[in-house]
Amino acid sequence: MNRRHGMEAMMGLGGGMVSEESRRNLEKAEDLCRKRKPNLAVPYLLKAIKDNNNLDAIIQVAFLLDMPGAIEALEAAELRGRVILKKALGNDCFDDEGDSVGHFWGILETRPYMRVLQALVRLYFESGRVKESAQTIIEMLRLCPGDNMGQRSWLGSILCQDGRYADALHFSQEWLSDETCKIGTPPPRGGTAFKDPVRNFLKSKKEDLKWADGATLYTAALASFKLFGDYEESREYLKVAAKTNPNVLLKILARVQRPSKLNNDPRTMNGPEDAQDYLWLTQNLWMEDDVWNWANTNPAVKNVVLKVCSRAACGMREVRAAEYKRCSACHLVSYCSVACQKDDWPNHKPACLAHRKQKATLRAFQLGKAPPRDSPMPMFATDVLGGMPTMPTFK
Repeated sequence: MNRRHGMEAMMGLGGGMVSEESRRNLEKAEDLCRKRKPNLAVPYLLKAIKDNNNLDAIIQVAFLLDMPGAIEALEAAELRGRVILKKALGNDCFDDEGDSVGHFWGILETRPYMRVLQALVRLYFESGRVKESAQTIIEMLRLCPGDNMGQRSWLGSILCQDGRYADALHFSQEWLSDETCKIGTPPPRGGTAFKDPVRNFLKSKKEDLKWADGATLYTAALASFKLFGDYEESREYLKVAAKTNPNVLLKILARVQRPSKLNNDPRTMNGPEDAQDYLWLTQNLWMEDDVWNWANTNPAVKNVVLKVCSRAACGMREVRAAEYKRCSACHLVSYCSVACQKDDWPNHKPACLAHRKQKATLRAFQLGKAPPRDSPMPMFATDVLGGMPTMPTFK
């Protein structure tokens, strides 16, 4: 979600707490960093941070530092943010009994602080401090149970990395509950009021999980297998996860190397970009012998992952995962041969071009620009888009 659209574009950074001069300097610096010119960005950042309320400028500075310095800068920004918010919202704004907890992000003044926490989540994880990374997301979900920043797709993975499989499974079940799936009501404390997970959870479910978050389903499958072994519900979680986002299991079974970085491209839900981020967080756990063998020997799951050639008149099926090549432009279709791909292009072309236009529109939102003139999506406040914002490139 880009600050140059939506409420902060109209009301000012942090609801107007940051001066316009500081904001303009930050935006100039961000543009230069996107163009891979961090040295030219530094003077603008130094001007931007003169406004003590501009926490976003500190985030940008942090991603230009080495790891220890970056974390130290963000931890200092977090402390400063608490002081700023207590002054703006009252001393009880971080208390469960106060009026603000549960409504962070909806209150514009809290957004820069929440972005600081989000940056800390990433750097704690990258530096191997998974406990701190998990605890920071838990705090974010306490403050904003509706998870406007998309951190629930990270927490399950990080809990698994910390060996907290019971908490990971309970967290997933909370977000997969009928009430949350059907009505959209977030679970208490964003799913972090941890209890023992339910062993036969899926048998009581009435709502279809086809629109559920793939990362949540894969977390449930992994945690369930680690806790209970190869039993019916573990297999069912994996089957539904594979149907929801086959890109994840495809990479695992093909033993593709773990992604070296997050994917900052525009995305659709449960697409290849989400798969890359999930694998960046979790792939090492899926490559453990017992887990990989469990997934690879599940015929129902492999039937989902093994693709049929997308040329309707062909019908050839893969023998092994990732055998067929995907369309390099959209990644939506796969072909057994170059001949089939060329023959099917007239049929595939409209969908391929439409997908590329959609991604161009999302990229424009991400960069704070107007959508293309022929965009299939209307202009609207990107506050509702959700998801992980683009982070600066770490030095």
